[in-house]
Amino acid sequence: MTTADPTHFHKLYGVKRPRTTYRGKDFFDYTLMTVICGVALYFIYGPTHVLSWVTIALCVYMIVAFALRHGVEAAVPLLLRRPQDALYMIVYKIQNIKPVYFFAVAVLLLENYIIRITPDLPHHVGLMRNIALWLFYIHLGGITIYRTVILVAHLRERVLVRDFLMETSWKKAFSRRDNVVLEIFHAYFTGLLAHIVTLAPWYLIITHFEFSVLALPLALVLNVFTESWYLKVVNDWFYRDHWLGHNSELEFIYLHGTHHDAIPSGLIAVAGNGHLEGFVRYLIAFPTFFLNPIATFAFLTLIVQKDIATHQYIPGVYPKLGRKYLEKAQHATHHMGQLEPYSFGLKKELPGEAPAPVKKSAAAIPDELMNSIGLDEHLTGFQWDNESHRKYMRLFDKYSKASEEESDSPSLESEPPPIQ
Repeated sequence: MTTADPTHFHKLYGVKRPRTTYRGKDFFDYTLMTVICGVALYFIYGPTHVLSWVTIALCVYMIVAFALRHGVEAAVPLLLRRPQDALYMIVYKIQNIKPVYFFAVAVLLLENYIIRITPDLPHHVGLMRNIALWLFYIHLGGITIYRTVILVAHLRERVLVRDFLMETSWKKAFSRRDNVVLEIFHAYFTGLLAHIVTLAPWYLIITHFEFSVLALPLALVLNVFTESWYLKVVNDWFYRDHWLGHNSELEFIYLHGTHHDAIPSGLIAVAGNGHLEGFVRYLIAFPTFFLNPIATFAFLTLIVQKDIATHQYIPGVYPKLGRKYLEKAQHATHHMGQLEPYSFGLKKELPGEAPAPVKKSAAAIPDELMNSIGLDEHLTGFQWDNESHRKYMRLFDKYSKASEEESDSPSLESEPPPIQ
């Protein structure tokens, strides 16, 4: 773990304004952010690509949905009132880059250099690009099908969804707009748009860099090493970036806010990011897209699937989280309106709990991630035993039981590995 120094993790050049929700006065900033997403992907995917037009349609929907859900208030966009915050945001991102990112980029550039100086070798770069594109679309299609199955489950259980949310911090929002079907579809389209925007840097790398069949064995070994290294430092990186996403107003509105604007369901998830935030993170922070496309496909599909599963904080609705997992993960507390924890919020062993055998699914996860809550405890004085978490667990038990009583198969699914 990086030295837990608040002057590093809580550094802010601009104005500190903690945010967890959008307001009507954010409409023009939100619209500008959404337009940036649409324009960027139009040029990245191309004017004839179906993803360009799907993105544009989703962007239009999100702008209309914002107006319906939050209203529209006349206000000068924050980007115009404090343009210096945009510069600060760039500085924050550069300062937070970890060495593993540069290692992944260097490996990719070295492979491309070798391909260029050995044109007579059978690199089969065309074959590798075709494989990469197929993997790109298989990943997007598979996750979209998974997300759509979850959408159907939420619509089927919409009464339970509404009843649960009315007992949480979402009650205030539902008192203003009591339309649970709109909220469910909004969550679905939030996740779908965030996924497509997040994938754009991978598409750029696939179409602008080359990969060699000859280098594949060594590349995959280096990629596994890179991902293992990344897992050791990602909590430090995430805490800093996530803290900024809630305490820098510009970062909340333009990057992270969309991840909290939708109901706390797996429908919204990609990798813990908002729309434009996913693009920025995977372009200038995460190493995953710079790996060989085969490794990227494997790691990314696991990351997104687990992020969806572990963001399902509405109990009794597929994909159901297990109680044992939620006892040791407090990200749900964060999505119920509380700022902390900023880390991944995991605790390997609860106070007074005897060490348990480590499952194979969690064996490869480093202690820096499994005990990520330690960063919050040190930097903010976060208390693991807190009323917000206790209240959520009571609601979890209540609505899980209600769901089981209405089901022919009452047992909950086993909890997924502790990856947020």
